[in-house]
Amino acid sequence: MPKDTTKPAKAPARMITMEHNTKSRGQHFLCNPLIIQAIIDKADIKSTDIVLEIGPGNGALTAKLIEKAKKVIAIELDTRWAAELHKRFGQGGASKLTVINQDVLKVDFPYFDICVANLPYQISAPFTNKLLMHRPLFRSAVLMYQREFALRLCAKPGDELYCRLSLNTALLAEVQHLIKVGKNNFKPPPKVESSVVRITPRGTPPPINYVEWDGLIRLAFGRKNKTLGAIFRQKDVIDILCRNYNTHKTVVGGAAILPAFNPAAMDEDDDMAADAPKKLGNFGPGGFAKPAKKGAGAGADDAMTEDGGSMATDEAKQAILQVLGAAGMDQMRSAKMDVDHFLALLNAFNMRGFHFS
Repeated sequence: MPKDTTKPAKAPARMITMEHNTKSRGQHFLCNPLIIQAIIDKADIKSTDIVLEIGPGNGALTAKLIEKAKKVIAIELDTRWAAELHKRFGQGGASKLTVINQDVLKVDFPYFDICVANLPYQISAPFTNKLLMHRPLFRSAVLMYQREFALRLCAKPGDELYCRLSLNTALLAEVQHLIKVGKNNFKPPPKVESSVVRITPRGTPPPINYVEWDGLIRLAFGRKNKTLGAIFRQKDVIDILCRNYNTHKTVVGGAAILPAFNPAAMDEDDDMAADAPKKLGNFGPGGFAKPAKKGAGAGADDAMTEDGGSMATDEAKQAILQVLGAAGMDQMRSAKMDVDHFLALLNAFNMRGFHFS
């Protein structure tokens, strides 16, 4: 009997390209219907809800969302996946789906009640930051993250993974770990384990300057297991706080002008370098507002000494330690401090005239 030399048919070129783009963009699509249904159930979607889905890809979650929600708005970067969604579910008119073919980090979010996403893991931190700063407030978000990132989000004071990300998230929202998801539930399988979490925004964010908050938190978590007393006794830290104190005292006749509102960056790199204080500069990404008086500003230390309004380094050190002592935080460690501790600490320093930006 002659040997069959027929070669198996190749997959269409379009599908091969799609798979290549999926891998290069860090997309791993859920293929386990039980996990998909569990996410839908945890999202607690009402028939009147508008759902924002990030990275719908092949539409496995989208199909279930459309069944439950009043409307689904899907943001998809890949043009061909967006076209597939249009073809499968329709667009506009009687369709419950609207597809936005743009980069989720660059597009303005529309109004929504619930957010559901199986995120490309490389955008986890910037997306979470953008989501938490979105207004008006949404009801909740059910999101798939890399396991370690999810555990950092959920970590509490005293946990090994507790970090700046944990604290910054707790400032603006409550986070709950929902589901562990193994690698084999995705196609193609990722190299890491995953988790689903629920993020519920807090009703009213605290009325603080977020650049100052970020400066304090970066400093405190540079060595999170050291006592605050040890951190604030470092010469570089004292010099910076002293300089900031003198600058703020001279801006607009002694009234400090804080930088414009700028939400704290929630990057994933939580451990600062050993020489962090030297690299922090004035602790924040924002700059001071231009002073109203000629000659006043960051470089006016000599003039300030003449009018008696400046603070010397030794005096600053004494005042800083007095702030910590009065607040009862000299022996406290960042690794075990919660949002209320840091809000109280920031307020105590500001009341004494010390600023972190």
